[in-house]
Amino acid sequence: MRQIFAIVGSAIFLVIAPGTIAGYIPWRICRWQVQAPLAGIFAFRILGLLLMVAGLPVLLDSFARFAIQGFGTPAPVFPTRQLVVSGLYRYVRNPMYVAVVSLILGQGLFFGDLRVLEYGIAIWVAFHLFVLLYEEPTLRNTYGAEYDVFCVNVHRWIPCLRPWKQSGHDS
Repeated sequence: MRQIFAIVGSAIFLVIAPGTIAGYIPWRICRWQVQAPLAGIFAFRILGLLLMVAGLPVLLDSFARFAIQGFGTPAPVFPTRQLVVSGLYRYVRNPMYVAVVSLILGQGLFFGDLRVLEYGIAIWVAFHLFVLLYEEPTLRNTYGAEYDVFCVNVHRWIPCLRPWKQSGHDS
C-alpha cells in the first residue's frame, strides 16, 4: 500500500512542482513563442532542444526511483524510507534539479527568450540554496554515514563520467 501511495504521491508532486517550475512558469514568461535565436546563433536553438530532450527523461526516471526504490516521494512531507543511490543518482546527487534547470534553460535557448534564461539561473540559485541549507543537512541527519559516503563519491551538480558503484545499489 505504501508503494502505491508513493507512486501516486510522486506523480502528483511531479505535476505540481516541476510541472509548474519547468513548464507553466516558462510558458507564462514567453508563451512558448519562438523568437529569433539568441545572439543570432541558430546553434543555441539546437542546444536548447537537446537540453529539453535530455532533461525530461532524467526527471521522469528520478521521480520513478523515489517511488519504486525509495518507497516515498521527493516531497519533504512524504520522504523516502531509504536513500536513493541508483540509476542517475550514481552520476550526480541531484538529477531532478539538474533536469528541471536543463528544461528551463533549454526552453530559454530554444525559444530565444532571455527572460526564461534569467529565470532558469534564478531557479538554479534557489535550488542550490535549498540543497545547502535544508536538503543536505536533513539527509545527513536521516541517513548519516550512508549519505556521507554518497556525497564523497558523487558530485552535487556536475555529473561524473563514470557511475559510482556501491554494492547492492548498482542498478
